[in-house]
Amino acid sequence: MSARTILFLPGDGIGPEVMEEVRRVIGWYARRQLPLEVEEDLVGGAAYDRYGTPLTEATLEKAKTIGTVMFGAVGGPKYDSLPFEVKPERGLLRLRKELGLFANLRPAMVFPALADASSLKRELVEGLDIMILRELTGGVYFGEPRGIERLPDGQERAVDTQVYTTGEIERIARVAFELARARKNKVTSVEKANVMHTGVLWRRVVQTVHDREFPDVTLEHMYADNCAMQLVRKPKQFDVIVTDNLFGDLLSDCAAMLTGSLGMLPSASLGAPGPDGRRKALYEPVHGSAPDIAGQGIANPLACILSFAMLLRWSLALPAEADRLEKAVARVLEQGYRTADIMQPGCTRVSTAEMGSRVLDALDATI
Repeated sequence: MSARTILFLPGDGIGPEVMEEVRRVIGWYARRQLPLEVEEDLVGGAAYDRYGTPLTEATLEKAKTIGTVMFGAVGGPKYDSLPFEVKPERGLLRLRKELGLFANLRPAMVFPALADASSLKRELVEGLDIMILRELTGGVYFGEPRGIERLPDGQERAVDTQVYTTGEIERIARVAFELARARKNKVTSVEKANVMHTGVLWRRVVQTVHDREFPDVTLEHMYADNCAMQLVRKPKQFDVIVTDNLFGDLLSDCAAMLTGSLGMLPSASLGAPGPDGRRKALYEPVHGSAPDIAGQGIANPLACILSFAMLLRWSLALPAEADRLEKAVARVLEQGYRTADIMQPGCTRVSTAEMGSRVLDALDATI
């Protein structure tokens, strides 16, 4: 496979709609001598409907071979009654685990034109630029034992196990410190060391990696509940937040609302560099499948487009093109175009496809 081959997994709900706008952006680059090859397959509920599983072995092998995945969204009410092991979300979790995508980067950045769309006051979020780094392949979502058992007295007992090893914490900590060096040089490590043994180990290992390898980076430790409070009290105090799988899931969604909408947040999930220096990676918007608006042409494609910008930066080593695309999105917002989720007084409401067209127009203006 070419290093510029991308596997599209649109998934369910609004996934195919927002991914179509990324395909149009790829077409724009192709017309300007940056050809990218795209292969497409099924995942989540769409895969279950056809194959009886949310991720086939063939699709998994294709993802491993290609190594770069653009992902839409999975899930919906029609799948709620399925057995746990074949729910649409299991396809995404398996991709993350099998590809070794341990580092989930979720930037929470407020575009100037959307500062008033935040649920917080403008002065709290204007200029906000946070990177939340979530450990993605360990913790309570993967720990064993897990499951639900029936007790002799007829009650049921559910168990999920939170597990982390020294090595898992060390590798995510290194990514955090390396990211911080390219930003504002500050890391906030988040856990619950006051009540959880995994939190005690997490804090100790992160501190050790800092002292041994990154003493130039400012490091602070914070409990997860306090971090949630601080995100809505004084969010600009943060630069890079590094945390475990569960807390990262919760805190990144909290930070998302600081930006005005989940429809604005991209993400990248990265593996370790291989022998050739390339990382396996999966890029996806943070928003879900939003089945209530699927097929209506009103979904916000910007998070998916911005996820593609992260792909340009991290998988294709094209930072200038990533900057170009991010600036095009900012220009469209400055021009007052909005999808329903970020609509503001005095702005022009547009559809999913129309928003994609405005981004293409803004890209044309950069030539």
